[in-house]
Amino acid sequence: MSEARTAGGYVEGGTAESDTTLVVVTGLSGGGRSTVARALENVGYYVVDNLPQALMLDMAELAMKAGGAARRTAMVLDVRSRAFSTDLAGAIRELKDRGFSPRVVFVDADDEVLIRRFESVRRSHPLQGEGRLADGIAVERALLEEARDQADVIIDTSHLNVNQLRRRVEELFGGEDARRLRLTVLSFGFKYGLPPDADFVLDARFLPNPYWVPELREHTGREPAVSAYVLGQEGADTFVASYADLVNATTAGFEREGKRYLTVAVGCTGGKHRSVAIAEELAERLRQSGLAANAQHRDLGRE
Repeated sequence: MSEARTAGGYVEGGTAESDTTLVVVTGLSGGGRSTVARALENVGYYVVDNLPQALMLDMAELAMKAGGAARRTAMVLDVRSRAFSTDLAGAIRELKDRGFSPRVVFVDADDEVLIRRFESVRRSHPLQGEGRLADGIAVERALLEEARDQADVIIDTSHLNVNQLRRRVEELFGGEDARRLRLTVLSFGFKYGLPPDADFVLDARFLPNPYWVPELREHTGREPAVSAYVLGQEGADTFVASYADLVNATTAGFEREGKRYLTVAVGCTGGKHRSVAIAEELAERLRQSGLAANAQHRDLGRE
């Protein structure tokens, strides 16, 4: 396998493609396997953690037969599954011999870094026995040497924080659409309670209530007449524009921190008129600015 060392501390063979159907994640304990697994879940992979090596082929065949989301499957293996097999490299070869084309990701780090990580969480290395941390790391390196040689992507996490590692995995396996922050603009009625998953809460009750306009009372904020009434009120346009600017200003930061879903909740008294009209308009403006936004209405129809 040809390898090219990159400036980011990685060794890569070839180019990871967003349509990879099978990924095998392994590497040294403390290297960042769990972070890699979570990042793969973020971009739509079905992740099986701590899979015994003897079951890799069975899992791969199940994933291919299941289709759908399971066709993008990641299997995470480590030394905890040694009781089933110690030949990880052989298991990977068997997958290839049976026609699968797994991308093998190996996470690595300097011994000194691994020791600091174990000491910071006050855990022993799974292979150190009665010896030192360094002894366990050395044993694990020897066991995984051939698997490392077979890896398509080797990620050295010595100088990476959790967010940097996550972003790297998403770049390799996610594709641009999978990495985008997705926004839900959710209308609700305050009398039914706040949405527990809201990241922002907007209060539209400062606007006149269409409920008190007889010809609008039975209609909803999704209908043109009600929407025009709400959005035509003094301060409504400034309200929507200001929050659109706020959301646009924060999305890049949320993406850097690994957030993939953002909920902007817009409330009025009953969740039928003002909040619905504002949510629809805000979602549209966010889409116009290039964000993946949609409007949903929690309490519409409850009255």
